[in-house]
Amino acid sequence: MKPLNRQTASVETNYPVKVLQFGEGNFLRGFVDWIIDTLNEKAGFNGSVKIIQPIERGIVHLLNQQEGLYHVLLNGIQGGKETQETRLITCVSGALNPYDDYTAFLQLAENKDLEFIISNTTEAGIAFEEADQNMETLPSSFPGKLTSLLYHRFTHFKGAADKGLAIIPCELIEKNGEALRQAVLQYVKHWGLPQAFSTWIEESNSFCNTLVDRIVPGFPKENIQEIQQELGYEDNLVVKAEPFHLWVIEAPEAVKAAFPTEKANLQVKFVQNLTPYRSRKVRILNGAHTAMVPVAYLQGLRTVREAVEDPQTGAFIREAVFEEIIPTLDLPEEELHQFAKDVIERFQNPFIRHELISIALNSISKYKVRVLPSVLEYKKRKEQLPEQLLKALAALILFYRGEWQGERIPLNDSAEILSFFEQAWQKEVPAETVKTVLSNTDFWDQDLTQVEGLADKVTAQVALLLQSEQENLKLA
Repeated sequence: MKPLNRQTASVETNYPVKVLQFGEGNFLRGFVDWIIDTLNEKAGFNGSVKIIQPIERGIVHLLNQQEGLYHVLLNGIQGGKETQETRLITCVSGALNPYDDYTAFLQLAENKDLEFIISNTTEAGIAFEEADQNMETLPSSFPGKLTSLLYHRFTHFKGAADKGLAIIPCELIEKNGEALRQAVLQYVKHWGLPQAFSTWIEESNSFCNTLVDRIVPGFPKENIQEIQQELGYEDNLVVKAEPFHLWVIEAPEAVKAAFPTEKANLQVKFVQNLTPYRSRKVRILNGAHTAMVPVAYLQGLRTVREAVEDPQTGAFIREAVFEEIIPTLDLPEEELHQFAKDVIERFQNPFIRHELISIALNSISKYKVRVLPSVLEYKKRKEQLPEQLLKALAALILFYRGEWQGERIPLNDSAEILSFFEQAWQKEVPAETVKTVLSNTDFWDQDLTQVEGLADKVTAQVALLLQSEQENLKLA
């Protein structure tokens, strides 16, 4: 089998480096680089990506062995039909480990063609580290590395306003662009850098808040030999992903013009306010996941796809999303319905086995953030409580009992939360357990027993579920 490189694959692209990318993981390669590769083909972007390894150990050596080439395999359902697509990614011009060559890393800032910096260094990556005392050696944090790179660019181009960059972080934290800018400015102060540099950071660079959405399972090790045979190359960097993709970027018009995704018909939205889109994703996609888990698990289902395709649980999920979550959101109804339909299709993806128990991690905090806002907003707008979302809360309380129909549930949460539920389920009657859980302000930031009718509905649902459990045990 042939090794994968530009000679064996007959790839001759020679675009200037327009993008520096901090992070070489599966998500960026299966999402951002896939988008940029599509832009080169369909929108005349004519730019390449230089990848920076953000931590000391990584895979830049593999990327350089394959001269930046690798395949992205898209497998999923679109329009109700299974779809598969393979793309050879050619936009990556190479990769650099700054821990091996700090000088070469800084010299990347001297590139006059550079326009964008994109990152995904995990949610913990955007953080200030006081231990980074100066720029004489490579800073340990990503914002520290970025500050040293930007300062080198500032000094090299003598503070030219037109040499600022669009900085687009993809880390999964709220207002990630603002958080990164604040960390950079903290380093400017920490290192005693000139006020003129601070002004240049603020006025000549765009730190963009973003929302990213694509499931990227990554390297398909379970059948990689079969895939390599089909590709005809020994590709050790194959990335598997779903077809769905969405990138919402809060950015000025100049950034949108420089990144012409509309010409390539890509699902990239440039907006002035990201908040409605974040609410849509958290409430519909993440909220449906969180509401689904305990209900489906207590029904004996174990994967997302099984849950959606089960007649009873599937109907529960659809009613929760379309009848109870969507009415609480403020984007156009048609847009919300289309997003929800896409979410249901994604849940049905036969190429991804998504275990319910893995989603169940920290379900109490997830319910508070992802589902409870829909419950309270629904009551505010409709003057009644949402039946399905409260059924999910009842199932969640039973789920945290840690046992169902004589079988142990492998709960995964903090020791404090697990201990709380162990004690709560020692109450004499389930109604007292429900009251104890709902009144825990550490869980919900409020006493839910004070929401009119909520405790009664949840208690009734718990009673129904317990009755179902006893009937099933008798039949067993």
